[in-house]
Amino acid sequence: MISRRFAPLVFVAFAWLPGPAGAAPCATATPACTEWIGLRAGSARSLVYRNVPLTVRNEAVTRALVVVHGQGRDADNYFRSALAAAFLAGALEDTVIIAPRFASNAGSCRDVLSADEVNWACSGQSWRSGAAAVNQKTLTSYDFMDTLLTLVARKDTFPNLKSIVLTGHSAGGQYVSRYAMANLVHDTLGVPVKYVVSNPSSYGYPDANRPTEDGKGFKAFDDARNCTTYDRWPYGFNDRVGYAAQLTDQQLTKQLVTRPTVYLLGELDILPLAGFDSSCPAMAQGPTRLARGQAFAAYMAERYSAPHHTVVQVPLCGHNARCMYTAEIALPILFPAK
Repeated sequence: MISRRFAPLVFVAFAWLPGPAGAAPCATATPACTEWIGLRAGSARSLVYRNVPLTVRNEAVTRALVVVHGQGRDADNYFRSALAAAFLAGALEDTVIIAPRFASNAGSCRDVLSADEVNWACSGQSWRSGAAAVNQKTLTSYDFMDTLLTLVARKDTFPNLKSIVLTGHSAGGQYVSRYAMANLVHDTLGVPVKYVVSNPSSYGYPDANRPTEDGKGFKAFDDARNCTTYDRWPYGFNDRVGYAAQLTDQQLTKQLVTRPTVYLLGELDILPLAGFDSSCPAMAQGPTRLARGQAFAAYMAERYSAPHHTVVQVPLCGHNARCMYTAEIALPILFPAK
């Protein structure tokens, strides 16, 4: 269990010196549009791409969109996709857009890290599921988001902020679906937060039931002997580590059920491509990403009557973040009306 004695501290080191307040927002994924987020009083930091500085007062901003990258940790590409979506939605001038990078050179990941940059766990119990950093054992990947959202919600910086949308695609969708149920800042920010979960390979089930083979119902999983990890975190609630270990099953379930969540699913995301999770605990949730998302959302509605969970299927999109986020049906979800 990760110690919570060290609450995330908001400490920002600029990657550039910002221009005067009211300057045009950044529109490129270049170093000039990045910022360092300090996580341990300056001794640890992680990078974000953003279109406006996060500590300069900006009264024009009314929305925040935070986009979590996939397993490639390509925050720059996700920042570009978010900017493209904002352009199509006519939201470039009044939305702060942020794409954090969960950099890693552990395991099979080979990112080049800067001085004091946090090295997030790459595989297994990883950055996707709130695990501790490789080089900061008391710091988890969900602490990073806690700090970032707390920073964005500050009224002295964005006094007219009305909403925050946190979204992630693929591995980022895995991150957002589990962060939504686990985080402890949702009710403290003073700004409504909505979670948009896009095309993840798996979900965290709150009990031992899984979809039937025909996809028409649910039953207690009956192959636990051959798939012993089917209910282990992050696929289920057992044996949780990292950030989520501090909550009881009841707390985690309550937060999962009550927090506003949109499952944004590509209707063509039916092929085992782009890091598709074919492990037994993932296959227990369904044969494709689309089927898994439909099943999990249906189960949350049928078993838990989740009042604020909705499914939006995106036509003609497969496992592609740019297609998903720039689709016309997705724009009002990512950029809600003022």
